[in-house]
Amino acid sequence: MVAGLRPAWTGQSRVPTQQGRRAIISHMPDVEWIRRLCLSFPDATEDMPWADDLCFKVRGRIFTGMVLSDGRFPRITLKCAPETFHELLEVEGISPAPYVGRYKWVMLANSNVLPSSELEALIRRSYELVVAKAPKQTKASGTTKRRSAKHRSAKDQSRKSK
Repeated sequence: MVAGLRPAWTGQSRVPTQQGRRAIISHMPDVEWIRRLCLSFPDATEDMPWADDLCFKVRGRIFTGMVLSDGRFPRITLKCAPETFHELLEVEGISPAPYVGRYKWVMLANSNVLPSSELEALIRRSYELVVAKAPKQTKASGTTKRRSAKHRSAKDQSRKSK
């Protein structure tokens, strides 16, 4: 460690750069960093619906997922806005998510593909996109509202009759 430089209390470290200037490098976004961020959102919960995939949900809808078997810096799947989908695909290490890519979901090869500030913004945006379409919660019971029979689609009606 360079004399006179100590890690800051904010979880960041100071690193000397060329010409005597100092840069602040943020922590790499690992599993715990992503978990704390996702669970900080209102109504967010975690679930493991498949083998080693940790999913974060809001009102029963997934907004971010991680593959835990990848280790400390996992693959991440999240929803993105249609206007940023193609832009993100131009970044090396980002591809359409398997099965849901057509719905504007992307997969990051690992959590270090983007700087932590950009990853945080993408996770926040994913949460916002999903919560906007998630069923509303009733205040009294804490459960989600279902559509009335009058407003259900024909697909919902046919499922119910089976």
